[in-house]
Amino acid sequence: MRVIGLAVVLAVGVFGAPRAAEAQPPGKTYRVGVLVPGTAAATAPSIAVFRQSLSGLGYVEGKNIVMELRYSETAELHAQNADELTRLGVDVILVTTTTSALAAQRATRTIPIVMISVSDPVQAGLVESLARPGGNITGNAVLFPELTLKQLEFIKETLVRASRVLVLGNWSNPSTTPLWSTLQTLRGVWACA
Repeated sequence: MRVIGLAVVLAVGVFGAPRAAEAQPPGKTYRVGVLVPGTAAATAPSIAVFRQSLSGLGYVEGKNIVMELRYSETAELHAQNADELTRLGVDVILVTTTTSALAAQRATRTIPIVMISVSDPVQAGLVESLARPGGNITGNAVLFPELTLKQLEFIKETLVRASRVLVLGNWSNPSTTPLWSTLQTLRGVWACA
């Protein structure tokens, strides 16, 4: 199915895979919905890289792809934007946070959703497993608890005299729940404030 192929290309394209030789033939114009966390000004550099990556893969805005960018800073706005993209009938929805992925999942079970850097999609209920996600969601995950433990180990080895770590986070974001749980296990080793 070409839409699933586009979803995979989006996932790979964002990471800059150089595959321009596989330029897409003329045909359908794909409508790509993107739930962007933040403002247009703050995310402009990332969106520019995304557009450049797609272009290198043969997807050129105005030629064979239309970008439907929706910016939001709150979970409520993510939900409204996901509903709007669904009503527009986009071919694929790209998400970059757990909050936006959950909003897209609630909005549609049929439009392919490509997640980038979503924290623990299994724990969040986005996919059944990393090996076999099932449903309409695919992409990659950043397993923050495991990475955070490694980062803290590195800090402890580097800053031997450090005994406390201040952890700043948006604790209302569902992706931080497993991170916070992991940090709580370190209380005997370090004080996490």
